[in-house]
Amino acid sequence: MQTQTYTPPTNADYDEIGKFTRLADEWWDKNGAFKSLHDINPLRLNWIEDQVVAHLGTPLMGKRVLDVGCGGGILAHSMAVRGADVLGVDLGEENLQAASIHAAKTGMADTLKFRCVPVETLAAEQKGQYDVVTCMEMLEHVPDPAPIVQACFDLLKPGGVCVLSTINRNPKSYLFAIVGAEYVLRLVDKGTHDWHKFITPAELDSMAVGAGFSRFDMTGLHYQPITKRFWLSNRNVDVNYMMAFVKPE
Repeated sequence: MQTQTYTPPTNADYDEIGKFTRLADEWWDKNGAFKSLHDINPLRLNWIEDQVVAHLGTPLMGKRVLDVGCGGGILAHSMAVRGADVLGVDLGEENLQAASIHAAKTGMADTLKFRCVPVETLAAEQKGQYDVVTCMEMLEHVPDPAPIVQACFDLLKPGGVCVLSTINRNPKSYLFAIVGAEYVLRLVDKGTHDWHKFITPAELDSMAVGAGFSRFDMTGLHYQPITKRFWLSNRNVDVNYMMAFVKPE
């Protein structure tokens, strides 16, 4: 894992980062604290690749991909398995250690790298270097998501694809994402989310368009607690959702 010395970024909430680094040993326990991320990963991976194919004409194989806020590398690893050359960045060093160890154990270290670096810093270093940028379940954990979105835009090559995911802000999302997921179903730990930091699709779209993106597609992520089934549908983005954007040529 490559690390570097840098001034701690102001656009980071270290209490939020600590929520995930304290659980770093559980990233690759598919029945542990991050079980729900493992459960939804095939859905979001397939949707990301669908967006890449729809816009770039070919799948992830051979693409240079950046995963922003990669945590323990669940999504980053799965994109590397599909043949992408992946860099995952995060501000939680313990998360990256777990990700790097897993990459080495699974023989993916050649195509899957990790760095502890703010994405804004990386954007200044590697402007226009990536075919695909993903940022999943991170924007609702930072003080100001707009600079993160701008950095994602700057890091993409012209014509590149960016996929962002977050949680809508409305009474239903409070009921489902906090009361339901944290207290009733215990899909994630209590205190994982702050409803006031949730982002509406209109707000995210405005950030992305302000950064220079064109919107490409959007879908919602849904969960049935009785059958424990996750699925995607663009007919409802009331709670968890993903949006795909394109950097114009």
